[in-house]
Amino acid sequence: MSKFLFLSMFIFFVGVMGLVLTRKHIILLLLSLELIFLSINYNFLVCSVFLDDILGQYYALCVLTVAAAESAIGLAILVVFYRLRGGISLDLINLLKG
Repeated sequence: MSKFLFLSMFIFFVGVMGLVLTRKHIILLLLSLELIFLSINYNFLVCSVFLDDILGQYYALCVLTVAAAESAIGLAILVVFYRLRGGISLDLINLLKG
């Protein structure tokens, strides 16, 4: 079981490093966030299998649906922002402040 949890921890830290080190590209930030959600889901599923409980699989399904909705809304906002400003750099996000 520990090798599966180490894999989940590795994926989580790759996602966190992507959030910390990526300062200009917002799509890479969204990908890093999805990696973090993936590691959380993987952790839920591994614990669910080893504990013989269906609740972890239910939680993983709920997190998956929330992550899909978050990605769809985030990408839709990026498309609209790109049409208005001509770029999606994080430097341009400061223009959203009213």
